[in-house]
Amino acid sequence: MSERTWFRSLYSRIALGFVVLLAMLLLAQGLLFFWLTGRFDEASPQGRTSQQTADFIARELSDAMSLNPNLDLEAFVRTEFHDVRRGFSVIMRDGRRAANRPESLPPGFMQRGGGRAGPPPGGGPGGGPGAQRPPEEQRPDAGRPPERPEPAFREPAPEPGGRGQGPEPAARGRGGRRGGPGGQVAPIVVNGTQVGIVAVPPTPPTWVLVDEYAATLTWAGLGLLAVGATVASLVIFRPTHKRLRSLEAAARALAEGRTDVRASEAGGDEVSTLAHEFNRMADDLQQRAAALAASDKARRQLLADVSHELMTPLTAIRGYIETLSMANVPLDPPTRERYLGVVGQETYKLEAIIGDLLDVARLEGGGEKLSMVPVSIEDLFRRIVDRHQPTIQQNRISVTVDVAPDAEEVGGDAQRLEQALQNLASNAIRHMPNGGALTLSAQRDGDRVRIAVEDTGPGISPEHLPHVFDRFYKADASRAGTRILSGSGLGLSIVQTIIKRHGGEVRASNRAEGGAAFEILLPGDKIMAS
Repeated sequence: MSERTWFRSLYSRIALGFVVLLAMLLLAQGLLFFWLTGRFDEASPQGRTSQQTADFIARELSDAMSLNPNLDLEAFVRTEFHDVRRGFSVIMRDGRRAANRPESLPPGFMQRGGGRAGPPPGGGPGGGPGAQRPPEEQRPDAGRPPERPEPAFREPAPEPGGRGQGPEPAARGRGGRRGGPGGQVAPIVVNGTQVGIVAVPPTPPTWVLVDEYAATLTWAGLGLLAVGATVASLVIFRPTHKRLRSLEAAARALAEGRTDVRASEAGGDEVSTLAHEFNRMADDLQQRAAALAASDKARRQLLADVSHELMTPLTAIRGYIETLSMANVPLDPPTRERYLGVVGQETYKLEAIIGDLLDVARLEGGGEKLSMVPVSIEDLFRRIVDRHQPTIQQNRISVTVDVAPDAEEVGGDAQRLEQALQNLASNAIRHMPNGGALTLSAQRDGDRVRIAVEDTGPGISPEHLPHVFDRFYKADASRAGTRILSGSGLGLSIVQTIIKRHGGEVRASNRAEGGAAFEILLPGDKIMAS
């Protein structure tokens, strides 16, 4: 599987999704907060600004005090203006103060009056809050025409750049107002006399806004978090969960014995890597299961073949022995001698089968360690010819030995290589008619040595060629002119096992000019370790 890039990693997706979700949540919360604070000034009655709010409240207080001079200021402010979100303070010249939201006003705002001077300590031009005005007839200006009422107290002039620059009266009658850095103010006028002011701070503190919209921001944040978590789960975790469920189902099916099931490897992340490893494990298990099934089948077939091969000579031996042991059956000496000869042949065949089975068990079971040494091929050919010399002379078989100069030696176990070549030569001589020819050759074939055993017999039928190395497989019926009894059917299987233990391979074919050819390919560059 190709190396995984960082952005395909599941952990990277989770981390990136968390960062994006958090950033979007903070951005949405920030936008919502700024939108709410931007509407804070519009939250006053009829969407008025701070100054309009101050004017509106001053007019309401002026009308209420004109109708009821003994108005309970604090109760009136709390009752009538409880729905005004913008905090404000009311400062009367007689010292009374009230606010709709004292907690939302800046520290000392009710004492400063928005940064402006409050009413003088006296209740009039020269007295305190409790001073009584003299009767009309005792005042010095009695009898004179009324003049424009003078405000009970004046506000300081605004700073440069403030609202309403330039000299102007402290109060401009009903509806007059003046701004400044401390906030917006509006006078409270009763019967032509300013009796107090309404002060609205310019911008409420941040904690006031947070306290005001805490519930809204909290619920909005929870809603955004829920939506973001849902989107993240659908985008990030749902596909992963689906693939994990597929992997789980595949693992469960594999546990139930279904080795053909596979998990999806899509995605390119850790889950797909796990699925890839699972599939590879499933492939290996499937191969092992197939090999085990084939081995079991081969074991059963071998047991059946061995039973059959052993039963044939045993049956013959028992039959002839029973015949020889019958006292009421007269046998002449030639007949008795012939029966004993058959028993001897079957005994020899039985011994050969058992010996071949032991060889197969030792070679395939790995119980025998090969002794790998340089082996002279010419010496192997000489020993083969010497062993079969009586049969060769009797059947007038010509033998040709050809060893190339660069193929004189090969690495292997001398005893086992000789056994393999002896089996091939014996098989060739057995099926060769009188006057035939046997060729033993060795040539270089790249980095390997090719050893060939060829005869001039009838060859092997094409339908039998793929099975000649199978155990107990006999192709004698395809051989024309055979005069010698067949072997155990294990000789060529033993040859194949020996050559495989040497890291080589063996092939069977028919020569173009007639006859069978067996080729052995062995490594020629080094001596292999068993």
